[in-house]
Formats: sequence, structure tokens, C-alpha cells
Amino acid sequence: MNDESTSSPVAEADTPPLVTPRRSRSGAIWLLPSLVLAGLLAWHWYDSRQQINELRAGVARQLADAAVVSRKDAQVDEQLRQQATVFDQRLKAAEQQLAESRDHEAALQAILQDVTRGREEATLLEIEQAVTLAVQQIQLAGNVPVALLALRAADAQLARLDKARHLPLRKALAADIARLNELPMVDVPGISLRLEQIVGSIDKLPFAVHGRPVDEPAPVAGEQETAPLPWWQLALADLWHEVRGMIRIQRFDREEPALLAPGQGFFLRENLRLRLLSARLALFAREQWTFRNELAVASAWLERYFLTEDRAVQAAIEQIKALSATEIVIELPDLRASQQALLTLREEAKGAQ
Repeated sequence: MNDESTSSPVAEADTPPLVTPRRSRSGAIWLLPSLVLAGLLAWHWYDSRQQINELRAGVARQLADAAVVSRKDAQVDEQLRQQATVFDQRLKAAEQQLAESRDHEAALQAILQDVTRGREEATLLEIEQAVTLAVQQIQLAGNVPVALLALRAADAQLARLDKARHLPLRKALAADIARLNELPMVDVPGISLRLEQIVGSIDKLPFAVHGRPVDEPAPVAGEQETAPLPWWQLALADLWHEVRGMIRIQRFDREEPALLAPGQGFFLRENLRLRLLSARLALFAREQWTFRNELAVASAWLERYFLTEDRAVQAAIEQIKALSATEIVIELPDLRASQQALLTLREEAKGAQ
């Protein structure tokens, strides 16, 4: 062991000159890659630094652009906010105007409904008056034409309203109009006018008792005058005139006309006029018996006291007989259906209010 230990230092002392060159060569060999690596690292670092600088510059430009865009966006946002504020104000104003317009529309609608309701109410009042007039004309005067006119006027007013709830009333009016149209017509105005004509001609009708020869007419002025008669001829002419007035020749083979005391002709004409006027009143009152009785008395008086050979007397007698045969009383229907329908409609209108 000692030999080994003594020999090793020598060996070690001899070897260094041989080992040192090997290490220097190996360091030189590794130096070049290190330098290349360092150059690569430096180049990479430099390139990275350039890229980072370019990236920073790009980012800075982008940030600048973004700041510009942001400022523009801020301006646009401010403008949008201002426009939104204006639009909001305008919207509020429009909503206020819309609310006011709705209030006005509601008020106008209410006024229109009131006007329509008032117009309809006025129309219903007119229709009620027309139906009432028709009932009065039927019940009191029996005047069918006037009642028909009133009912037709009421139906025309309902047609102008043109509402479905008026159909029952129109149906009732149509039924009453049809019933009145089926009635026989009594020409009350025509009969009244004919009686009035007879009354107007009474003063011109001659009496039968006055149907004697008339005196010779007096000479007309301008005719040729004869020579005056002697006094004895004038005396005889006066005597003959008096005798002729005292003597009257009559026929006894026929009924003699009734004699009238002097001054009674006036009262006879007035009584005859009253009879005809009473018949006219009975016509308006639809009293058949009174109408015929008054006409019968008037016809009898005309045949007894007036000259039947006269054409005016004959025409008056014929007219009176023709009028006496006329039926003035007919069975008139009531208008209860129209009245009931109108009452129902008025109650429905009050309930709707």
C-alpha cells in the first residue's frame, strides 16, 4: 500500500503537463458554440426588443386611435344623450297632447251622444205627438185620411233614425196603416163642400107659392114712346090691374103648394139653412141618424115650399137625396198596438239612460 501511495504523487506530478493541453482545447472548442449561442441570444434579444418596440408602438397607435374613437364615441354618446333628452321631452309633450286629445275626444263623444240622445228623444216626442194626433182623429172626428198622414209621418221619422230597436214600433205602425187603408173612404170634406154649396144657393131658390105670372115689364128707356092715353082708358087699365090681382086661376088636379104668410119666406130659408148646417155638424160628429134626419127634413121642405120645376131646386133635392144615402159611420179600429209599442220604446230608452 505504501508503494502505491508513494508512486501516485510522482505519477500525478508527471501527468499535469499532459492533461493541461487537453483542457485548453476543450475550452476552446466550447467557446465557439458559446459565442454563437451568445450571438444568437443577443440577436434574438435584439429582434425581440425590436418586435416589442414595434408592438409597443402599434399598441400606442391603437391606444391613440382608441382614444380618438373613444372621444368620438363620447361625443356621439353625448349627442345621443342630448337627442334622447330632446326625444324624451318631445315624447312627454306628445303623450300630454295625446292625453289632452283623448280627453277632448271623450268630451266630444259625450257631447255627440248627448246630442244624438237629445235628437232621438225629440224625434220620439214628435212620433208620439203624431200617434196621439192619429188616435184623436180616429176616436173624436173619425178622420181616417188625417190619421193615415200622421202615422205615415211617424213611420218616415223612424225610417230616418234607422235603428234596430225601433222595428217593433215600425211593425205596429205598418199594421195600423194597413188596417186604416182597408177601411171604406168617407169623403167628409167633399160632403161638407156640397152641403155648403146647397146652403149658399138657398137664397136664390124660388118659392112655389110665388110661381104666378109676372107683371108686364115697364117700358125700357130709349124705346119709342106712344101717345098718352085718354083719362078714361087709364082709369080702366088701373081697374083691370086691381081686378087681375084679386082673381087667381089655379089647377086643382095636383097638390097645391103650401101657402106662406107675408114675411115668412125669410124664416123658412133660415130654418132650411140651419137644417143643412146641423146635418154638416152631424157629418163631422159621425152621427148617421141625425145626418139623415136633417137631410130628410131639408129635402121635404124643398119639395113642399119651393118650386120643384126650377132646375136649381131639382139639383138641390137630388144632391140632398144622394148625400142622405151616404154611409158616414164606419167601424174604426183603435191604434192600441202603436201606442203600446211606443210606450215600450220610451221605457227602454229611459232604462238605457
